[in-house]
Amino acid sequence: MSWRPAFWLAAILTVAVDQATKQWALSALEPGARHPLVGELLSLQLVFNSGAAFSFGNSSTWILTVVALGLTAGILWYGRRASAPWAAVLLGLGLGGAVGNLIDRLFREPSFGQGHVVDFINYGDFFIGNVADIAIVGAAVWAVVAGLMGRRLLAHEGAPGGHAPEQSAHGV
Repeated sequence: MSWRPAFWLAAILTVAVDQATKQWALSALEPGARHPLVGELLSLQLVFNSGAAFSFGNSSTWILTVVALGLTAGILWYGRRASAPWAAVLLGLGLGGAVGNLIDRLFREPSFGQGHVVDFINYGDFFIGNVADIAIVGAAVWAVVAGLMGRRLLAHEGAPGGHAPEQSAHGV
């Protein structure tokens, strides 16, 4: 069975929520001003990130754009091999997060391919992120936990119905 609808629905919803919340942040928040939500643990603070997490790679924005394009292509390639609906949703979340931040890199200031990502969720001065970041990290954690539990993310290549082939008691 194909899990493609779940994959695409998760990806599209993630991009839509990410871009909508970024637009809200741009219209409602003043850059740099902090608005506490849960004391010092969680606040809203609009910043423009030219780098990756923790502002890593600030001077290499175009490299991060190329990496995001590669990641997007990889998830698109492997997304068709999801082993189950949960795996399709997980891969769709990862794709949606990558595309959400890639849109910023491609189309926001200062220039095409070097745009700064809109971040606005401040996690107690640990880092500032956005909905796309939540989707990416959530998908990664979910994939690790599933792997530790012995759950397969991808079906075997060429297996009928997109599932791993059955084996007999003798492994044949």
